[in-house]
Formats: sequence, C-alpha cells, structure tokens
Amino acid sequence: MSTDLINGFGNVYLRISYDAASRWVCNEWIGHQTYIGILAGADACLQPLQEHHCAYLLNDNRRVIGPWDHAVDWIVSNWAPRAIVQGLTHFANVVSPEALAASSAHSMALGLHGQLQMHLFDDAEAAQEWLREAQRQAQKRPTG
Repeated sequence: MSTDLINGFGNVYLRISYDAASRWVCNEWIGHQTYIGILAGADACLQPLQEHHCAYLLNDNRRVIGPWDHAVDWIVSNWAPRAIVQGLTHFANVVSPEALAASSAHSMALGLHGQLQMHLFDDAEAAQEWLREAQRQAQKRPTG
C-alpha cells in the first residue's frame, strides 16, 4: 500500500510506501519539488516510519528534476531530528542523475553528517544492499 502526494497541477510528486518484506519505508520523489511540497512530503513519511517502528529509509530521487536546496536547511534542522527521535538510523538516498537535483542531495548529506547513517547512491540496487547490510549488522548486535 502506498500514499501518493499530489501537487497543485494534479500530478503525483511523492509516493510513500512501506516495504514489509524489506522492512523499510520507500519514498519516490517525482518531478520538480517545491518548498511546501517537500515539507509536506517529508512530514508525511514520518507516519509510516513511526507506525512500523522503522529505522530504515530508502529515498529515491532518480525522477527529481531541478534543485531543491530551498528545503535542505529545514530537512537538516527540523525533519531529521524528529525522524531520529522516532528511531530512524539509516537513510539511503538514491541521487537524481540531473545535476542540480544531485547537488541538492550532496548539500543535504553534508548537513546530516554525524546525525544519522546516510549514504548517497547512483542506483537503487546499491542503496537496497546497503540497507540490507545495515539490518544484518543490527541483528548481530547484542540487545540490552
């Protein structure tokens, strides 16, 4: 089951889903991203993270067009701390091949450095494998 967020033109700009088999939340961002849309979308992805007690996020920006630097400070200072409090530990970000969108992703990664485990990827397969490895490592750790 997924949740689609629609922009003012009636187009889906974000699809949020929980992958029960993989135990992570997936965000698929699409097209040009506005400041308000990013805030609404990022906040909307907090619900499935909390609902499923999920520590892993696959953020797919391959279909994003243009920069979204206008929201990076908010993501770093507002959204990330709330996501971390909810238990997010690993953030795999698949970067858009479009140069301006990729530049925004790199700015976000710099801002989030040290707050949580975040890596940028050029393809979804590598991002998924990184999340699977993080889950394997978490299972090996003693509890308590």
